[in-house]
Order: sequence, then C-alpha cells, then structure tokens
Amino acid sequence: MKKKICVIGAGRWGKNHIRILNEMGNLGGIVESNNTILAQFLEKYKGVKGYTRLEDSLEDEYDGYVIATPAETHFPIGKMILEAKKNVLIEKPIALSGEEAKKLLVLSQENDCKLMVGHLLLFHPAIIRLKQLISSGKIGKLLYLYSTRLNFGTVRTREDVCFSFAPHDISILNYLIDELPIDIEAVGSCLLQKNIPDIVIANFTYQSKTKAHVFVSWLHPFKEQRIIAIGDKGMLCFDGSGRDNNIYYYDKIIQWNNGSPIKCDEGMSVIEYDESQPLKNELEYFIRSIDNKELRIADGKSGLEVIEILENITNKINYNMIKEV
Repeated sequence: MKKKICVIGAGRWGKNHIRILNEMGNLGGIVESNNTILAQFLEKYKGVKGYTRLEDSLEDEYDGYVIATPAETHFPIGKMILEAKKNVLIEKPIALSGEEAKKLLVLSQENDCKLMVGHLLLFHPAIIRLKQLISSGKIGKLLYLYSTRLNFGTVRTREDVCFSFAPHDISILNYLIDELPIDIEAVGSCLLQKNIPDIVIANFTYQSKTKAHVFVSWLHPFKEQRIIAIGDKGMLCFDGSGRDNNIYYYDKIIQWNNGSPIKCDEGMSVIEYDESQPLKNELEYFIRSIDNKELRIADGKSGLEVIEILENITNKINYNMIKEV
C-alpha cells in the first residue's frame, strides 16, 4: 500500500508539494486554516481529506507530514507532529534558531521518527552531478566555491535574507565540500527594515583549506542563482537561473614558469546530466526513508548544522554593525 502524506499549508510552496504528491499517488490530506483555499484544493483533488486544524489531522493515520508554512511556525508545528510520533519533512529553514532545531532533532530521536528538512537543491540532478564531478577529480583539488542567490523579493518581516535564501547555499556547500566551516566572516546591509539584513555576503574557511563565499539578496534587479567551483585543474559552473540550466566545464588553469603565472585556457564544454524534478526526487526520498533505518541526506542533523551556520553569520553581521556605529 502506498504511503499517505498530509501537507500542512496550501500556499505558494505548499501547493507544489500537494500537486506532486497527488501525481505520485501519495497525497492523503491537506491542512489549511483558510476555509476558502482549502475548499478549492479539495474540489481539485478528489478523495483527499481536508482539515483547518492540525490537531484534527493527527487523529487520522498518515505515514508522514510535510510542513510548508511560514518559517516562524516550523518549530511549533514540527514539535506537535513529532510528539505525536509522526514522520515529518519540514521546509527550510527547519527552525529559526539552533535551540529550536536541536529540540526537534532530539524529539525525532526519542520518538523514533524521521525528521527531514527541505534542502531541495540537494535533490537537484545538477547539484548531484557537480558532487560527482568534484569527487572524481574532474577539476583536481577543490580550492574555492562561490554561490549567489539573488532576486527581487520576496521580502520577509520575521526572517532576514540569510535565513530565507541562504539555507540552500549553505546546504550545498556542506554537501559539495563534505566539511563544516571552521571560520566564518560576514557582512550585511539593512536597507528596508531595521535589524533585518536584505543583503548578506559570507566567507567560509574549511579545514581542507578550501575557501567559499555566499552572496544573497532580495534587492536585486534580476534573478541570479549560480554556483562556481574552482579547482587546480579546471572550473565548473552551474547557472540555475539560465534558460538551459547547463553545467559548464572550463579547462582553465594557472601554471607557473620560473615564478611567473601563465594563463592556460583550453576552452569550455557542456557537462550532461539527467534531468528530473528536484521536488519529486525529494518527496520520493522522504517516502522511501519512512521504511528505511537511516535518513542520510537532508536529515535533522544537517538541518541543525545549517541553522548553526546561519546563526554564526547573523552574529558576525551584528558584531560588524555594532563596530560601524
């Protein structure tokens, strides 16, 4: 029998979970506090149960839940589900503090439940291919990673741009480098609201001497989502905001001749990868994990690690702002 999943929140992102789970045959229920919106979804998805209260859905038997509500609600809703001994996938960020994320992780362990976080891009076939290329030595020793996530909006009032955008980038860095940073420096600008940065640049150093930086902004004239990997034998670039979403390999290195740097440029080529829907991949993985003993990708521990890095960035930004006053 197929697993039945209940989605909490039928908004801008929740509706995508609902649609894909329905296509997969795994949609069992929808929790949405707005009666009008709920009625529209129940009319569209026949045979699916609807609830305006989470508590009512917990009285029925679901194999797992997806939380697709505003970030500030992730902890209380996740806590309630885990206390009911239910498996749950929480959209990023898993919570808005390390303390909350740690409590969710402990609850999942105590109640023997799967806790997964919606680090969607870890299920993007291009990111998976990048990982394979880096691990295979395609660009030699990894020296530097650079990630940008820029757009115009959506501006949040309860979370800053780092908590809104950067969980994707940080989860990718952790995945590609397979290490946590040992040093972080960050600066941010609060242009629209007091104490809520709209633009953040963070720099990371790793034990392996690899360097990385992340640039996120919701005050940018156009969409840009790009990750670049620089090695000592070549370079890779994935542009997630382009029309073709290609991975490009640049056969470019710097060689040294008697202490002088020599630029070697052998051109660029496209790296093929199998295309698939990241959200479907993520949901299929979550559902498979319900019967598996382990959840290896985007688990509660990795969700906590990302939040702790975000908090470190926020602390560095606040410190630098105080120095500027």
